[in-house]
Amino acid sequence: MKKENSVEFKVSGRYALFSDPINRIGGEKFSYQVPTYQALKGILESVYWKPTLIWIIDEVRVMNLIKTQSQNIRPVNFSGTSKGTGTPLNTLSIYTYLTNVEYQVKAHFEWNYNRPNLEKDRNENKHYIVAKRMINRGGRRDVFLGTRECQAYVEPCKFGEGEGAYDHYGSLSFGLMFHGFDYPDETGEDKLTARLWSPVMNNGYIKFLRPDECTIKRELSSMKPKVFDENNFSGLEEFEEEGDIIELDS
Repeated sequence: MKKENSVEFKVSGRYALFSDPINRIGGEKFSYQVPTYQALKGILESVYWKPTLIWIIDEVRVMNLIKTQSQNIRPVNFSGTSKGTGTPLNTLSIYTYLTNVEYQVKAHFEWNYNRPNLEKDRNENKHYIVAKRMINRGGRRDVFLGTRECQAYVEPCKFGEGEGAYDHYGSLSFGLMFHGFDYPDETGEDKLTARLWSPVMNNGYIKFLRPDECTIKRELSSMKPKVFDENNFSGLEEFEEEGDIIELDS
């Protein structure tokens, strides 16, 4: 690419649940203190994504104090049904959410060279312009902070602007955390792999390792990449009208 194609945005919400898989024993969930790389990547993919590109999350800034709130939840237990009625059983779990969260995120996109059939869609300027426009619109799809019940809101911002709760806090380590998944369409390998890392927040800023820089990995299962072709992929054509990018809300 000729440019880095960096984007910056703010994401906020009333609740967030970046679930730690280690604490899911018994069906209960406990949130990490800060968002994972994969959660932020998922947010940006909800804002704008094409299989032609891969979003790389560079950095996040924690704006509000880290606070948690536990709630009693009755998730549906699909493994059994009540006698007589046949309806799914309910169970009782405690979910611990982050509350009143706000993050500033800096990211950029790179081409997915494992999809050579989409080479004609590698139009750097158009993807960048559409991504910026989607951030201004708040995203193409619903945005969540970790899980479906945690609605989030995206808006543009200048990364680093404003006062954050941890601007003068110093260094804070969060131990070993989940980083993200290596999907086969992004790695070229027919397997799903989980990445781990040990993030450190300095004065509210966390700089993420690139996926290929993570050294702690665990293979989860074999997996084939999803195929995109003319039957299920329109590329930038959906945004074009006689060679120009159309206004999406026009």
